[in-house]
Parts: sequence; C-alpha cells; structure tokens
Amino acid sequence: MIDRFKRLLPTPESVRQNRWLRWMGPVIHHPRLWHFSRKGISAGLAIGIFFGLLIPIAQIPFSAALAVILRANLPVAMASTLVTNPVTFGPVYYGAYHLGSWVLGKPGASAPDEVPPLQVPETAAEGSTRGFTDSVLAVFEYATTVGKPLVVGLAILAVLCGLAVYWISSAVLAWRVRRQRQQRVRSRLLA
Repeated sequence: MIDRFKRLLPTPESVRQNRWLRWMGPVIHHPRLWHFSRKGISAGLAIGIFFGLLIPIAQIPFSAALAVILRANLPVAMASTLVTNPVTFGPVYYGAYHLGSWVLGKPGASAPDEVPPLQVPETAAEGSTRGFTDSVLAVFEYATTVGKPLVVGLAILAVLCGLAVYWISSAVLAWRVRRQRQQRVRSRLLA
C-alpha cells in the first residue's frame, strides 16, 4: 500500500525543480523530509489538510514551507493540500460558512436569494477614480458580510480536521506496524 502511495507522490527531484519551491534551495535536501515514518506522514497530512482548508490560494508553497520547518514528510504535505479541489471546494466552503455563522451567532443564508447582491455604484462605470474607490469599498463591504463567517468557519474546520487527521493517521500507521510485527513473529514461529 505504501509503495503504491509513493508512486503517486512527486519525486524529490521534481519538487526541487518546482519554480514555486526552488527558492528553498538546499533545505529541501534534508532526508527527514522524504522519509516515510509514522510521525513524518502524520505531520505532513495534518499540515496539508490544514492549509488545504484554510487558504484558497498558494496552499502548496505554504504547506511545503511549514513541512520543511517542522521536518514533516514534504510530498505528503504537498499532496494532501488537494483536499480542496474543484469538486470539494463548494461543499467545504458552504459548510464552513454555515459553521462560522453558527459560531458567530449570525443566521446563515440558506438560499441564494438571502445573500445580498453585490451593489456596485453607478459612478464606477464612468472610470473615474472616485468610482473605482466606491467599487473597491462596495466589494470590501460585501466580503465582510459573507467573508467573516466564512473565515471563522474555515479556521475552525482547518484546525479540527488537521488535528483529527494527525491523530487518526498516527493511530492507523502504528496499528499497521504492530500488525506487521505480529505477522513476522508468527511466520518465524511457524518456520
């Protein structure tokens, strides 16, 4: 199973050649970043899930940087950021918005009609500086009405999912090692 998983992950050379990660230089060569240990894999999964849920852009560079700092498995951290993808993006953000609304005590919008439409001032079409400023302020105001519950929900979801993934993956990998050890002992006793 681990061998199949290793084939799906990027190679150390492909990560070193990545234009977004090239700035890390020799730091990426550390052997613990590529070793498949229980702690390294669990930490890499948790870091990737955390950044995959928390921020919508530049997830891979952020997770790679933290994986390097914490000496977690780098390819696992980078690959697990793909938890949010075009298929899962909508449900995750919808759930995070409602979680944030519930935590903040604000009623969440249950239908598209309840979300206020973006009102861009008429002067924005004229191309004047004042119109542009009004447009930016309107977008900022709209983002604060929808954005605050979304950010709170994403932060809670990222922390809880990151911790849960760390504990679950660590337990599963420890169980797997114990089971393999027991099988080796049985095979020696039978031989």
